[in-house]
Amino acid sequence: MEAIVLAAGYSSRANAYKMTLPLGQMTVLEQTLSKFEGICSRVIVVAGFQAEIIQEEIVKIRSKNVYSFQIKFVYNENFNQGMFTSIQKGCREVNASTFYITPGDCPLVKNETVQILAEQEGNVVIPSFNFKGGHPIKLSSEVQQKILETNPESNLRAVLSCFEKKYMNVDDPAVLMDVDTQEDYQIALDYYDKA
Repeated sequence: MEAIVLAAGYSSRANAYKMTLPLGQMTVLEQTLSKFEGICSRVIVVAGFQAEIIQEEIVKIRSKNVYSFQIKFVYNENFNQGMFTSIQKGCREVNASTFYITPGDCPLVKNETVQILAEQEGNVVIPSFNFKGGHPIKLSSEVQQKILETNPESNLRAVLSCFEKKYMNVDDPAVLMDVDTQEDYQIALDYYDKA
């Protein structure tokens, strides 16, 4: 099993480069990656804007030698055309029959949540909290194929509308939390401190 972590955006609303903001003993990006430990053999990080910062961060994470998965860095030169181009770039690298996709700024999802999703069958498996869908989502190679065949100007929602979705209700509010703004970051810090 593999995962795609999307880290190519501009962080335009966070007033700081959010992927490297500290969260506990790790950065936001490392917190996101760490959730796949013991579940994925490889995590593909798709970078775009300020890719060199992501690359440096991955070097730091690798040098800790605490994760069993490989980290593959991929640069999306078309990141300014939108998130779907980054999803396609990541999908070109996936070799596993099932994989996760998550934005790099969803750092607080529990490892157990990712494990629960891993055990579910289906082309599209989405964690939900209070009946609202979140991340990471688990997809099959059939969905991967469809993503790669789709016009880059489309989006993931359009692709997923062709498949039956399976929602897994999980006891994990963090599936809905991302770090888009300074306020979101503060909420994430508070949540992390209480966890």
